[in-house]
Amino acid sequence: MKIQSVPVDMVQQAWPAVAGYLEDANLFGGGDYTLDQIRMLVSNGSWLLLVAISDEEKLCGAATVSFNNMPNDRVAFITFIGGKLISNKDTFKQLSELLRAYGATKIQGAARESVARLWQRYGFEERHVIVEKRI
Repeated sequence: MKIQSVPVDMVQQAWPAVAGYLEDANLFGGGDYTLDQIRMLVSNGSWLLLVAISDEEKLCGAATVSFNNMPNDRVAFITFIGGKLISNKDTFKQLSELLRAYGATKIQGAARESVARLWQRYGFEERHVIVEKRI
């Protein structure tokens, strides 16, 4: 499986294929964004769109990443990730190398407990627990 970025000028062509993966991820993420808002953030270059492509050239998943420049680090924050069987040591290594090529020095993401346990296999450590209440 190969992890690759989608150039901004190709987002509109890729969108029909990736939308379902991102919509599913958005449901688990609390629905803070509409699919149109996610598309806008990716198509204007605010977020990076990544895809997971199988060895048979089949789309297996998609992710979006935002970047935040901190005083000591450039943080790649995984805003959405969706797909089946896309998380393993090889794909994580590719993800790390790709994000490093965009200048990232750290990777972060908000995750359900099951995903947090999975990502601990790749060296992630829990930093925060995010809770929320609408007022």
